[in-house]
Amino acid sequence: MSDHQNDLQDVAQRLELKLPHLLFTDKVRALHETIEKEWDSLQQSACQTAAGRALWKHMINDPVAGLLAGETYLRNFHEKIQKDYLNNAREVSGVILAVRTLWFDSKVKAALDSSNGGAQVVLLGAGMDARAYRLNCLKESDVFEVDFPELLQVKTTLLQAAMESTGEHQNLMMTANSLTRVAADIRNNDWFEKLQISGFSPVKNTVWVLEGILYYLSHTHAMQVLNIIADQCALTHTVLLADFMNKPSTTLSNSIFHFYSDWPDHLLPSLGFSHVDLSQIGDPDAHFGLMHDPLNLFNKLRNLPRSQQTYPDDGKPCCRLYLVQASGSPSQTIP
Repeated sequence: MSDHQNDLQDVAQRLELKLPHLLFTDKVRALHETIEKEWDSLQQSACQTAAGRALWKHMINDPVAGLLAGETYLRNFHEKIQKDYLNNAREVSGVILAVRTLWFDSKVKAALDSSNGGAQVVLLGAGMDARAYRLNCLKESDVFEVDFPELLQVKTTLLQAAMESTGEHQNLMMTANSLTRVAADIRNNDWFEKLQISGFSPVKNTVWVLEGILYYLSHTHAMQVLNIIADQCALTHTVLLADFMNKPSTTLSNSIFHFYSDWPDHLLPSLGFSHVDLSQIGDPDAHFGLMHDPLNLFNKLRNLPRSQQTYPDDGKPCCRLYLVQASGSPSQTIP
């Protein structure tokens, strides 16, 4: 058996499907039925992300991800993983999500360590993120989750159900200093005002987390969000953590993505960030022991110039995901 097949077998064995018992209570079932019937694809993507984190639990410590994902999304994701295993796939479903999650976790910790732990953390398009309950590095940080009102309400109710459950209560201890949920659509112009009304301080060091959100926005809305965050560099030390897709990723026939940037490390300095670091999946800081196969799609991408839009052997689009950390402060603001 090849090393790749051994890796696949190991993944398949680790990613077993264990459904939380709370999913079968009437209250939780009703909430997830609402999600499936009434939420649009953008809102539902929050549950898909949670399902991936729940199934990659041997890499990601998120004890409530399964509850937030729901039975349908867990089963669907698990079926994809099993098909990948049977088809000897080079990329098992969820592996990129796992790498992305671990990258953001590590960069949040590093940013807070460099600011002596007390910075605010804002999760834009927070979805079913549970970092405020699982990252110990947030113990001195005030965390703000910004997302659609209906999404945050369902999320809050699901977590309350876990708190009320004897078996789940011990797994749901908030690790952040405080958590504030801000009901706002970041596609509207009032989200930053709502964030400030909720207690966000524009003059306090801040880490902004935009994981899996920018490419769902139109170019206009994405640039509005990035400009608002970049403006904070003139007031206080500001760190932006975000993932960007390149143009080929948004032009596929079945793509639901809109905003792209082929060169985010050029875009962000033009907005006011003084330092930008860019990584691709498989780079030393975006590997986490999950990218060993040299024939993996993302390892092949890393060996091609970033300016190359298609693969030289078959002409297929080079779809890239960039993981970007940008920062700036009043003393470093670019004129």
